[in-house]
Amino acid sequence: MADLLLGQVLSFTGDPFALGPEAAHHESHGAVLVQDGKIRATGTADALRAAYPQAQVSDYGRALISAGFVDAHVHYPQTAIIASWGKRLIDWLNMYTFPEEMRFSDPAYAADIAARYTGIALAHGTTSFCTYATIHPASVDAIFTAAQTRNMRIWAGKTCMDRNAPEGLRDTPQSAYDDSRALLEKWHGVDRLSYVITPRFSPTSTPEQLAALGGLWREYPDCLMQTHLSEQTDEIDWVQGLFPQSRDYLDTYEAQGLLAEGAIFGHAIHLTPRERARLKETGASLIHCPTSNTFIGSGLFDMAGLKAEGQRIGLATDTGGGSSFSMLHTMAAAYEVAQLKGSALHPAQLWWLATQGSAQALRADHLIGNIAPGLEADLVVIDLASTPAIEQATRRAGDIWQAIFPTIMMGDDRAIRATWIGGIPVKS
Repeated sequence: MADLLLGQVLSFTGDPFALGPEAAHHESHGAVLVQDGKIRATGTADALRAAYPQAQVSDYGRALISAGFVDAHVHYPQTAIIASWGKRLIDWLNMYTFPEEMRFSDPAYAADIAARYTGIALAHGTTSFCTYATIHPASVDAIFTAAQTRNMRIWAGKTCMDRNAPEGLRDTPQSAYDDSRALLEKWHGVDRLSYVITPRFSPTSTPEQLAALGGLWREYPDCLMQTHLSEQTDEIDWVQGLFPQSRDYLDTYEAQGLLAEGAIFGHAIHLTPRERARLKETGASLIHCPTSNTFIGSGLFDMAGLKAEGQRIGLATDTGGGSSFSMLHTMAAAYEVAQLKGSALHPAQLWWLATQGSAQALRADHLIGNIAPGLEADLVVIDLASTPAIEQATRRAGDIWQAIFPTIMMGDDRAIRATWIGGIPVKS
């Protein structure tokens, strides 16, 4: 049986940073036909009703039907410590993150947090995410099992650290390679799950460990590789002291085989001209984490300049250094950061970043991130009048962007009317 979703439908034909708002297509009385987990057709409500009279109809009225949100940089083990007070990056790791990640040696605890995080993500309209686990293989098993149960498309990997971390959170170059390879062979390509090779960042990995993971990536080049880059200035100083032979922060990865297409670098705020040029040349992805960057005082991401260079950029909550699980709130923060950098991001650009842009950053825009025939039917239905404050602003809107923007700036999980995963509604 096919399902026919009716409402306002938003999709993209290109990148609105390059093409402007015209890269988005809005169907005010639209429809999406879903069957066997895929989007089979899109068009006007009248046309698809007539063409598929036997389809089961879900009429969402004036709600907005969009591709589900794609969160491109998450630490699901930090779910329980989100919004902890008052620390910069290195202190945050030592005071909050590392003690919490120690608890994931218990598979039952890992399973509990994995189930909690995936439920929270779906409640906020996030249908896919790319996450770090901890050094414990059970933490990877837990998040893949939770996502598999919900039929979600996700990326996850064992976080590898062999120095500058507590004893219970350190592995070795060999065990990092062995554990990562075993987990990759167990999970990668199973259902909608993908393994991502995951050194936390250069300060917590020796060159030998980075080289071992670079070797693993060469063996499995269809995997992604995720890590952190140039998040804070004191972090960069730390890296320079640990890697005096390297030209810059990016070179600590490049020298060990961890810079290529499929590399995913979180934050990337304080980049040198050489780093920017190499990132563009190799086709690596940069992930903007605006709530985290402001919450722990990291700096302001150069969205306008990096997109003008042609960099590949996604958007992320960075749970739990980020201060919200919501991609709506994350879009709002990205807007505010861009304003501080002297540019006003258009609502089309913000929505694209949270959907197709992040899917492109994860090399998955042929699968998710947009509404088009053949893509997987991961969808979110947005109430554009979810609170009195948003409703009164939307009522004054002169076009779709004026109607969407109040939800971007003030929306939360109350705006999520329904979430569809693989063509099946999971929240209503």
